[in-house]
Amino acid sequence: MSTIAFIGLGHMGGPMAANLVQAGHRVIGFDLVPAALEQARIDGLELADSAGQAAAAADVVITMLPNGKLVLDVYGEVLQAARPGTLFIDSSTIDVADAKAAAELAASAGHRALDAPVSGGVAGASAGTLAFMVGGGDEDFEAARPLLEIMGAKVVHCGGAGVGQAAKICNNMVLGISMIAVSEAFVLGEKLGLSHQAFFDVASNASAQCWSLTSYCPVPGPVPTSPANNDYEPGFATALMRKDLGLAANALRVNGIDGRLGLLAAQIYEQFGEQHADRDFSAIVTDIRHRSEENQQ
Repeated sequence: MSTIAFIGLGHMGGPMAANLVQAGHRVIGFDLVPAALEQARIDGLELADSAGQAAAAADVVITMLPNGKLVLDVYGEVLQAARPGTLFIDSSTIDVADAKAAAELAASAGHRALDAPVSGGVAGASAGTLAFMVGGGDEDFEAARPLLEIMGAKVVHCGGAGVGQAAKICNNMVLGISMIAVSEAFVLGEKLGLSHQAFFDVASNASAQCWSLTSYCPVPGPVPTSPANNDYEPGFATALMRKDLGLAANALRVNGIDGRLGLLAAQIYEQFGEQHADRDFSAIVTDIRHRSEENQQ
């Protein structure tokens, strides 16, 4: 069994680390938030006083952090503390350029590195059913696979350094766009006298079928497990979708892609997130409904 340093024990990182402990691995955790550390202790992690201390004893270092700057800052600390040849796995969602920079820093310090962002939200992190999109070398991917398969149900090697982040950004751009489309259709259906259930029954078995409809329906009723049935308590918060679409929008601009829907989705969630960052991203349907009502006055 491996000794794993897990840095970043928030809503996603905490359950992921707990699953590694349950599988029999020694996990040494670090986070700046006392409540996260306390939950980690309850989950069976050993606690370190710093990220560097956690990394010094580890074979593998996994990071799950809010943004690229923090990833690079943490790497600046832990790369020097880690033993030569340590495998670094960053599961944060960050810019492709930052992911490549982190991999280069790790290699320069004599280590191995993968970018391995995830899809599946807090529920997937808790259940161990995340999807991992991995960038990096073949041998490093195979070394990481057994650990990733504990935390996830689907592990895909997408290519070289940074390509895992590219897959995550592209995936979540589709997710954001599709959630807006599904939500607009529900609000239009309401105006036309179409019940939520009737529309769901048709669309979920027709060409409009998609994950945003059938697994994460933005209105209460048709999919009992969706956040819409719990007042949009987040499984995947608007703040995170706002961040991911911002990364996608930046990538579209930098690479000269005519991605009008991606840019518009980023704008819509940027505006919605100003007031509702802590609601689930499927709550965008309430904003569409509210703005539609204003237009009708």
